[in-house]
Formats: sequence, structure tokens, C-alpha cells
Amino acid sequence: MAFETSCDETSVAVVDRGRVLSNIVASQTQLHEEYGGVVPELAAREHLRNLMPAAHAALKAARITTDRIDAVAATQGPGLPSALMTGLRAGETLAFVLRRPFFGIHHHEAHLYSPWIQGSPPQANFDEFAPNVSLIVSGGHTLLVYVEAELQHQVLGSTLDDAAGECFDKVGKMLGLAYPAGPIIDRLAAQGNPRAFDFPRPMISEPNHNFSFSGLKTSVRYFLRDRPGLADDAKALADLCASVQAAIVDVLVTKTLAAAKKFRVSCVTASGGVTCNRALRRQLESACTNAGHKLRLAQAELCTDNAAMIGILAERMLARKATGIPLDEDIKPGWQLTTRH
Repeated sequence: MAFETSCDETSVAVVDRGRVLSNIVASQTQLHEEYGGVVPELAAREHLRNLMPAAHAALKAARITTDRIDAVAATQGPGLPSALMTGLRAGETLAFVLRRPFFGIHHHEAHLYSPWIQGSPPQANFDEFAPNVSLIVSGGHTLLVYVEAELQHQVLGSTLDDAAGECFDKVGKMLGLAYPAGPIIDRLAAQGNPRAFDFPRPMISEPNHNFSFSGLKTSVRYFLRDRPGLADDAKALADLCASVQAAIVDVLVTKTLAAAKKFRVSCVTASGGVTCNRALRRQLESACTNAGHKLRLAQAELCTDNAAMIGILAERMLARKATGIPLDEDIKPGWQLTTRH
């Protein structure tokens, strides 16, 4: 049984030998929309309200009782401190009562394995696992990771400032769009011309694997300052969304494919909330096809924060004789993903 409460989704899942028996997600998007972003105190309150109903729903959907649980897992970090605390303490308490091993899971490491969970109902198939370069791209993080084997990975690079999803949301706020702006920009961009406006592609040609999106955000701000009222025109707004989206996606795809070429992998994977963006999915598919790479994208419901990926990773760790962690371990809000051998 796994718990995920790193930000504004309360999720509880039950997994069994790679099968996701249940994956309950209670979203708080509407609650935070009026504030233009996640309010940590409100998120923590909603986790407290939603966690027990989600846990009961997960057990009911999986058709099991707690005595059948072999291990418990929860996101230990990174994330909002007050939000993380709710899920971690719930997981530790359940493990203590049941006298089962407990796993504190790194949220980003779990994302590395979500593309291998496919189908309906979802099933993790690691028989097809191959060394891959993995893009993790969300509202808070943008990472490139070389995954050599299960539970073995090397962090190649990350964002030096804003994450890609953060850039989408901040640009959306400048345009007067509701939070979260990423899906709205995706929808508007479908009606626009991605070549209408030329925005910078930060670090796209740099020989490293890092990202930077703050310069793009600043460029949009000055662009709008010099063209007052532009975003009030529906056609111009669609073109603007398409052009900003094209800049972000170009950087993500180019850097990912460059890393795949450097490490000579046959497989590329992508996960995280921004992976729901349709332009990103299309361009990754096209680029990988042209380069001869196999592409595995996380299913839409597993791109955003979810407990299924937390449970799947914990199960893989348990299968490899990992012993879990002490039940008095604390949250790790700033936990950085590091190379694991």
C-alpha cells in the first residue's frame, strides 16, 4: 500500500506483483485555482481531510483488507513539508500497526519507472526494461537521467532556475489564464501558429544536460510589455501560446535526444505532469522515430502525482531484498535525486 502527498494531490494505491489494483487520486486543483498556485497550508489541510477516505477507497477498489498488505510505502520527498508529513506519517503508522517494512520513496525516482506501467488496468512490465535516458518534467522539476538498469541511475542534468511546468504557469499568469495554465496553453496552442513569434530556446545548444527557462519567461514579459493589449486578441493569444510552447518543447526534446545519442541508448522515456502536453508527446515521438529510439511515455493518469508509481518502486526494492527504513525517519522536502549504483 502506497501514499503520495508531496504537493496538492492526495493519492493512495495498492499494487501486487506489478499490477496496480487501485490508484485513488483526490485532486485539489479547484481549491488552489483562485490563488494562482498551490498554498501549502491549504494543501496540508486537504490532505488530512482526503487521506482516510482515499485509503478506504483504495482498499475497497483493490478488494483486500489490511492484513494482506506485505509492505507500506510513502513519498518521503521532495515536496511541500506540511504536505509530505501527512502521507509519510500515515504510512509509518500503518507499517507500525501491521508490523510490516516501510519504504520512504523519492518522488522523482518513482517517476523513472512510471513509463513502464501501461494498460488498463495498469501493469508494470519490467521484462521489457532497457537502459534509457529519462526526461522528468513537471511544474517543480525538469531532470534528465540515464537509467542503466533497475535501481541504477545517473543524474545528467536539471533546471538551473525555473522548471518547464513553472514556466508554463508563470507565462499563463502573465496572459491572465487560470491556474494551472499548462493545460490551457496546450489547448489554445492547438489553434495558433508556433512560428508567429520567435522566443529564445535557452541552453538548447549547450553541450551539457541542464535546462533554464527563466530567460524565456522574462522574454515573454518584455514582449507583452511592449505590445499592450496583444493578449486580448483571441488569434494573437493562440499564436503567443503556440510560440511559447514551441520554445519550451524544442528545448526539452533537443536536450533529451542529445543525451540519448551521447549514452547510445535505444530507449527514451518521459514522465511528469508536463508530459501530458500534446505537442511534447508528438515531438518526442517524431524525434525518437527519426533517431531510431523506442519511446515510452507515462500514461496520462500516471504523469501527474500518483501513489501507483510509489508502490511499484517500493515493490521492486522489496523484491531486491531492500529492508526499508526506520519508522522514525523524517520527511526530506529538499531531497535531491542523486546517482544510484
